[in-house]
Amino acid sequence: MLKYLGLVLSGLTRKKLRTTLTFLSLVAAFTLLGLLQAVNSLFSGAADFLGANRLITQASTSFTQPLPMRLLPQIEAVPGVTAVGHSQFFGGQYGDGRSFFPQFAVNPQRLRQTYPEWVMPEDQWRAFVSTQDGAIVGRLLAEQNGWKLGDIVPLNSFIWTRADGSRLWEWRVVGIFDGRDEEWQKRTTIMYLNYGQFDEGRSPAARGLAGVFVVQVDDPANAERIASAIDAKFANSAEETKTQSEQEFQLGFIRQLGDIGLIVNLITGAVFFSILFLTGVAMSQAVRERIPELAVLKCLGFRDRQVMWLVLAECFALCLFGALAGMLLASLVMQFLPPEFPITADAFVWAVAGASVLLLTLLVGLPPALTARRLKIVDALAGRAGDSPLELALRRAIEWPVLGWRWLMGRPLRPAEDGA
Repeated sequence: MLKYLGLVLSGLTRKKLRTTLTFLSLVAAFTLLGLLQAVNSLFSGAADFLGANRLITQASTSFTQPLPMRLLPQIEAVPGVTAVGHSQFFGGQYGDGRSFFPQFAVNPQRLRQTYPEWVMPEDQWRAFVSTQDGAIVGRLLAEQNGWKLGDIVPLNSFIWTRADGSRLWEWRVVGIFDGRDEEWQKRTTIMYLNYGQFDEGRSPAARGLAGVFVVQVDDPANAERIASAIDAKFANSAEETKTQSEQEFQLGFIRQLGDIGLIVNLITGAVFFSILFLTGVAMSQAVRERIPELAVLKCLGFRDRQVMWLVLAECFALCLFGALAGMLLASLVMQFLPPEFPITADAFVWAVAGASVLLLTLLVGLPPALTARRLKIVDALAGRAGDSPLELALRRAIEWPVLGWRWLMGRPLRPAEDGA
């Protein structure tokens, strides 16, 4: 195949401007495709790293509906439950409001029991327990905002109002935690608040309520049985619950934003159709301009199949180089995104790009390649090369709206030829 490399490159560089513009279009399209698929991969696998031995108990209607704290000891009494914590989403804005990160009001001791994946020095755990207005922040979040121990962080909550009517809460940083491994370290962009000040500071009507309960079980194999036992305990009561795995809960929380996968796939489909049309037009035009040259190749002894593969190789090379440049550019862009958007071009994203290159090569390169294959030397040298059935159908699809418009305007369907 290497002996035909010169022919492939000469075919691509025959019209340098057209090839360059087509190449740049492919780079832009695959850059967008890489970024979108990385986002899709992030959301689809966002909960894969979570522990399989944790359950989330929420209100049966919605996770936004709080549950009374008196349910906690009843959940603890279910056989197979080793620890129970509670978590309440705080919803605070920091600074000018543009910097948003998740914050949860928790019981410090129960957080440590239910989330052993968070690692922090012992003295900082003790400070979190004893400091009523204390807060601990993840390492990445602390580095992003330049926080250190002892700093006061004001948060303006758009959900919770203080008893005095103010929405401004102040929290003292008493600990900075890390993840137990690389996967958990990437998630150190959250903040935990001491439930003590939060519960005492909010309006009396909201006190004693928890958002969800975090349930740790002794064996992941018993998780389904324990979840059913918890929900059965509160069935037909005013506080009916829905207990599910932490993975399912996180995915349900993400889906509140909409079907991210569907949105991304629709945009990706539109991008793919655009590059399909642009590259297809460029390749078809390139082959039509080189009809006499392809006929000469056949005169020199190239078989029909060899000519067909040469055209396909040109299309494949153009798509491949454009895809590589686009994916590398997308990977470079991901390096400069803030930590709260930890998207990366993993193996799945590259596999999607590779499959797109092959599919695009077949859809775009096959029609002109078949035209080159069925080319007759005499007709080609005389300028009478016919279109393939696919190219003919495409041309008809483009011509019919134009002919219909000319008919409505009372114009001739075909322009008169000179001398007619």
